[in-house]
Order: sequence, then C-alpha cells, then structure tokens
Amino acid sequence: MTVGVVGLGLIGGSLAKAITKNTEHSVLGNDISESVVLKAGAQGVISGILTPDRVCECDTVILAVYPQATVDWINQNAGSFKKGCIVLDCCGVKRVVCDQVKGLADESDFVFIGGHPMAGKQFSGFHYSSESLFKNASMIFTPFSDIDIVSLYKMRDLFRSIGFTNIEITTPEDHDSLIAYTSQLAHVVSNAYVKSPRALRHAGFSAGSYRDLTRVAWLNEKMWTELFFDNADFLAEEIDNIVSELTKYSAALKTGNRDQMEQLLLEGKLRKEKIDGKEDLE
Repeated sequence: MTVGVVGLGLIGGSLAKAITKNTEHSVLGNDISESVVLKAGAQGVISGILTPDRVCECDTVILAVYPQATVDWINQNAGSFKKGCIVLDCCGVKRVVCDQVKGLADESDFVFIGGHPMAGKQFSGFHYSSESLFKNASMIFTPFSDIDIVSLYKMRDLFRSIGFTNIEITTPEDHDSLIAYTSQLAHVVSNAYVKSPRALRHAGFSAGSYRDLTRVAWLNEKMWTELFFDNADFLAEEIDNIVSELTKYSAALKTGNRDQMEQLLLEGKLRKEKIDGKEDLE
C-alpha cells in the first residue's frame, strides 16, 4: 500500500517514521517546508515527495495539518484521489473538518475518516518527531455512519501496527465535547497558571505537581487558537465550569470556612477515585 502523509511536523513526521519502520507500506510525504521534505527523504522516512501528480498513486492519504488547511488540501486534490482512496485527518477537532468534507467524499468517490491520534509533546516540528510516539496510545476515529467497514478495519490495523493499542470510535460531536475537557481545557489552565507573578521564582520551590501542571503551557499558539475557536462552544462551557468550581474554593478561604474546604477537597478526591475505578477494586 502507498500512504501519503501531508504535513511532516511532530504528528505527520512521527506517522511517516512509524509506518516506514513497522510496515511494508511505502510513504510519500510533503510539507510546507522544503527543507523538512528533503530531510525526511535523506533519512529514508519517505520514499518520495507527495506532489499533486502523485496523489493518484496513494491508497491512503493521512493529513497532519491544521483544520482549515486540511479542508483546503482535500478541496484542491479531491479530483485526484484514486477511487476508494481512504483519506484520514489527524486534527484535534472533528466537526469543522468532517462537516465540510462529507459532500466532497461523496462526490469524488473517496472514503473519508475523521481521526485524532492521542499522542504528542510540548514541542512541535519534524525534529521532534519519533517512530515511537504512538506506543500504547489511543487512536480516535469519527467515521460517517455509511462508512465502508472494510476501510475502517484497514485503518484500525494500520494504526495498531505503528503502536496504538486502544481504538475509539465515536461521532465528531462527541469527540469535540470530550476533547474540550480532556485536552483543550488542560492547555488553557496550564497556560493561565504560569502567568502568576510567582511563577518566575518557582525554581527550588517546585516539584512533580508543578511540572505536570505546566508542561502543556508551552504550546503552538497559532494552532491552538484555531483549535479553540473551532470548538468554542464546548471549550467555553468547560472553562465556565472550572471557574465556577474554583470560585467555591476561593470563597471558602476568604470566609474562613474550613468545613467547606474540607468538603470540597473530599468531593474532588472521591470523584478522582471513581474516575480511576478504585471503587470497583474495593
């Protein structure tokens, strides 16, 4: 099988490396940076450049670029896809992509599957990509209801072969709702947390909890702004929820209400135990 990878940054570069190392598939790749494409070729990560005239050679095309760039690229190349070609995106939001691509897929006779690899680092770019990035990671698929099940199985098997051990299948809306909480809110909170004036003096006074909470504050602001606004309804809801909860802790402190603080902390601990399944183990 010939796999085309559009965008050779952290995710796309890691996909190309993992597919080349762990499968017999050949990989064609392209990137907005010519130097990245040349580097990927020199390192044997890709076997050739995915130029417009070679799109027709691909059995599968994986897009690892921003949401709007994904839609634009598919629009520009829809007429070149091989009949039955499986096109999959790796965007962190799904509704904005899937809603725009559905009609194109039907018209041009290619199979589109929304995807989101749940793996990453705080640093971006091909330099940080790794063939082992997806080891034991979760891959989310958001296929259309009329998906050809054989195509879905092919993608399941491909992603399992490069390290993913958990496959989730859901709708674009459900994906965006959950991701607003599990990923996007975490980035907002981390980014806001380091804006405390005390953050500049953390050295020597911080340990694991500080590192865990601040890791994703270092982000690509252009990419995350696009992702946030493409999921603004769900993310704003999650931000409002956490602000509401934090206000309760602040109020307990300001009023000297120790019982209320203890209750709030207990509620959070019990919720964490439930989330982790501790209740089922006891």
